[in-house]
Amino acid sequence: MSSTVVPRTDEALDELIETQTEEFRRRQARSRDHIDRAAASLAGAATSNWQIAEPHAVWMSHGAGSKVYDVDGNEYSDFHGGYGVSLVGHAHPAIVAAVGERVRRGTHFAQPTQDAIVVAEELSRRFGLPLWRFGNSGTEATMDAVHLMRAATGRDRIIKVEGCYHGHHDSVQVSVLPDADEVGPADRPNRVPGTNGIPAAIIGLVDVVPFNDLDAVQRVLEERPDEVAGMILEPIMMNAGIIHPDPGYLSGLADLLHAHGALLAFDEVKTGFTVGPGGVCGLTGVVPDLVCLAKAMGGGLSTSAIGGTSRLMELVANGEYEQVGTFNGNPLAMAAARATLTEVLVPDAYARIERLRNRMVEGITAVIDSRELPWHVVTAGAKGCITFLPEPVRNYRDFLRIDGRLGQAHWLVQHNGGVFLPPWGKVEQWLISVQHDDADVDRFVDNVGRLGHELAGAGAGSD
Repeated sequence: MSSTVVPRTDEALDELIETQTEEFRRRQARSRDHIDRAAASLAGAATSNWQIAEPHAVWMSHGAGSKVYDVDGNEYSDFHGGYGVSLVGHAHPAIVAAVGERVRRGTHFAQPTQDAIVVAEELSRRFGLPLWRFGNSGTEATMDAVHLMRAATGRDRIIKVEGCYHGHHDSVQVSVLPDADEVGPADRPNRVPGTNGIPAAIIGLVDVVPFNDLDAVQRVLEERPDEVAGMILEPIMMNAGIIHPDPGYLSGLADLLHAHGALLAFDEVKTGFTVGPGGVCGLTGVVPDLVCLAKAMGGGLSTSAIGGTSRLMELVANGEYEQVGTFNGNPLAMAAARATLTEVLVPDAYARIERLRNRMVEGITAVIDSRELPWHVVTAGAKGCITFLPEPVRNYRDFLRIDGRLGQAHWLVQHNGGVFLPPWGKVEQWLISVQHDDADVDRFVDNVGRLGHELAGAGAGSD
C-alpha cells in the first residue's frame, strides 16, 4: 500500500523498541526480583502464560480509582483493566461496601443467595434472554454454551471464527491466533490447534470460518447437513484488536443457522457491559440462543454467566444437561456483581465513558493526522485500539498484515510514560473505566504523540 509518509528504515522501529525496553527494565528492578524468586515455585514465574510477555511480567502492588501501582512504586493510569474486568475501576466504594458486608456474613455455602436472583433479573433485562446460570470464568461459560448446543441438537460439530478466543477448553482451542504460514486458504481456513494437548478428534469436530463471511458459514452447513450443533463467536471480535461485524452479518448468521437446525452463541465475555449496558445484543438488537458473560460483570471478582432461551435452559433446569460447579453463584461474587450492575454501571456511568471515549478518539486522531501516519482508531464503547493500518480490518487475515512491532513499541512507550496497557499490543485493547478522568486520557494521548514523533516516516504500517 502507499502512504504520504516518507519511509525510514525498519532499524528505526527496532531501535525504538530497544531503547524503550532498556527504560522498562530500568524501572522494574523489584519486578525482576519477584520473577527470580517466583521461578522456584511458579511455573514460568507467573500465574498465567498471558503474563509472560516481553520484556517480562510487571508485578503489581495495588490499585485505586483509575490508577494501578507496581511493586517498584511506579504509578500508571490503568487502561489495561485486567483484559476488560475493571470497568468499575479499582476499589470502587460500592464494590468495597458490598464485598465487605458479604465477607462478614460468610462467603461460601454451595447454596444460592438472594443476590443471585437480582443479578439474573438484571441480566435478563439487559440481554433479552429469560434464564441464566452462573460460573466462575469465561472459559466455563463458553464451555457450557458448546455443551448446551450439542445437547439440544444431538449433533457434535461446531463452527467457530478464525482468530476468536473463547477460553481454554478443548472445543474452542482451534485457530485462535494462528501464524500466517499455518492458516491455509482464506475461504477454507485450516484447523490450527491453539495449544498442545488438544485431541485431534476434538479438533476435527470444529469447522473454522472467516469473520464477516456468511457464505463460508452457509457452505459448511450445506456440506455437513444435520451435523452442526451451532456456532460460537465474539459478535465484535476482540482477540485481534477490534473488528466490527458488517451490517446484517449477525442477524444473517442467526437466520442461516436456524434454517439448518443449528444454534447461535455470542461470546460476550469481553464485549458484555464494556460496549454498552447490554453488550452487543443491546447495540444491535440481535439476541442469539445463548450469551456468555464474565470479566466486567463481577466488578473485579471472578464470576461468569450463561443465558439462554427458555427451550435451551430447560435442559439445565430438568437436569438433561448438568451445569454444575461448587463455586457457581458464590455469594461474594454475586454481591459484587449486584453492586456492579445496579449501582455502578448505570446510565450516568456510560455517559461519562462516552465523553472520555470521544476525547480519546479526537486526541489520537489528531496525532495520526498531524504526523500523516497510516493508522486509524477503532472503538466499541469503553474499549478501543489503534489499528496500525490505514484501511479497516474485517477479519483475521487482514489483522495478520499488521506489523506486531508497532504494537510492542506502543505498549512500551505507554508503559514508560505512565500508562498501563495489556501486553501483546497488536492483539489487545485499552479499557476506559468509570473512574477515569480527562487527565488519564490526556496522558494516553500524549504518549501516542511521543510514539508518533518517533515513528513518523518510519514505515509505520504494513505493506
